[in-house]
Amino acid sequence: MTSPGKNRNGSQTSSLLLKGGHLIDPAARIDAPMDMLLKDGRVAEVAHPNKIKGSADEKFDARGLIVAPGFIDLHVHLREPGQAHKETIATGTAAAAAGGFTSVCTMPNTMPVVDSVEWVEWLRQPERGAVVNVLAIAAATRASKGATLTDFRALQSAGAIAVTDDGKPILEDSIMREALVLGGELNFPVVQHAEDTRMTENCSMHAGARSFRLGLRGMTAAAEASIVERDVQLAMHIPNARLHVAHLSTADALKSVRRGKRAKARVTFEVTPHHFTLTDEDMRDYDSNYKMNPPLRSASDLEAILVALADGTVDAIATDHAPHAAHEKEMEFERAAFGITGLETALALSITRLHREKRIPLARIVELFTAGPARCFDFRGRGSLVRGSVADVTVFDPKKKWTFDAAKSHSKSKNTPFVGWHLTGKVVATIVGGKIVYSA
Repeated sequence: MTSPGKNRNGSQTSSLLLKGGHLIDPAARIDAPMDMLLKDGRVAEVAHPNKIKGSADEKFDARGLIVAPGFIDLHVHLREPGQAHKETIATGTAAAAAGGFTSVCTMPNTMPVVDSVEWVEWLRQPERGAVVNVLAIAAATRASKGATLTDFRALQSAGAIAVTDDGKPILEDSIMREALVLGGELNFPVVQHAEDTRMTENCSMHAGARSFRLGLRGMTAAAEASIVERDVQLAMHIPNARLHVAHLSTADALKSVRRGKRAKARVTFEVTPHHFTLTDEDMRDYDSNYKMNPPLRSASDLEAILVALADGTVDAIATDHAPHAAHEKEMEFERAAFGITGLETALALSITRLHREKRIPLARIVELFTAGPARCFDFRGRGSLVRGSVADVTVFDPKKKWTFDAAKSHSKSKNTPFVGWHLTGKVVATIVGGKIVYSA
């Protein structure tokens, strides 16, 4: 195997042979032992074992490992500009690489909000120190205040891949309709944070028996489902509208999305590892590391998500990686910040919970990290490893047992409920543009 430090910062090696691995590429319908040659940032050859014709400067011994297209995370918070005490693009992308992600889509709810061409371009500058691909999602409305749309056309031309007011919903029917109409004209996805904030004011967890026992105000499932239902209805009646529902967490919202998909509307959605792993009953008393938005839901909501993951309805697994400094979490539960980190535990939670416990095929899990996200936002050249594709590759050991130690996380923040969890499935190497940027 290539020595761990050799390419950590990206060497000048122009070719790399991955030999002896088992390739899972759902988009190309490959699930078999394959060797792969990466050359000049692209996939040059994919062939059966020992059948590669070209030569390579370096070889990577992938025996016993899964080789997959580079993972794509549709939903991360890298906190820059303005909140570098929580995370930076450099530290957040280092955590992404350690989690097997070669591309991350960063949310615009920063300080200031990424609602202009200038800020989209700022995110993409080499000075930010990114070690994986950073794909900007820009604000849908000016300052994410929900009143006036941003310049979708200019943002798209500057490199933004979608728009959202994540952290806040687009509440007004007329504004959401306008956003979907314009997005449809530009083939530009509109990502919705599905929460009716008029119903969740001063709420800090899911509304249920657990919130009652703790004396905390709870968010009802209806606060999410009502927004999703409205948006799906709009998407079904607006030509070419592209709606993506962020971090869906309830069975009722899932029903609306299923209806939209059956009606052939362009509706996609993501779920997070914490929403298919934990419920509100798992929350330790007033432990803010279990506080996120959407909140941990009921057992029946979790079961509905598991069914949708297994039957192909879910489009993507996304982390909603939301780092916070310790002082923002170490306070009264109701005052503490929403959100947890997630980049370094996503694959292992998926293998542990979905594959080992629920018997969901490994190929389906790989699809949820690769081809699925690529389809959501039309990432051409990514999400697959067919010849000519971008040489973004994730190599992992699906049987490796390990214990998550947040103190050793690459993220600047350590706010997670999974400290000390015993997990199965570990990233061995992350390759971006043909260069190894992480090696365990």
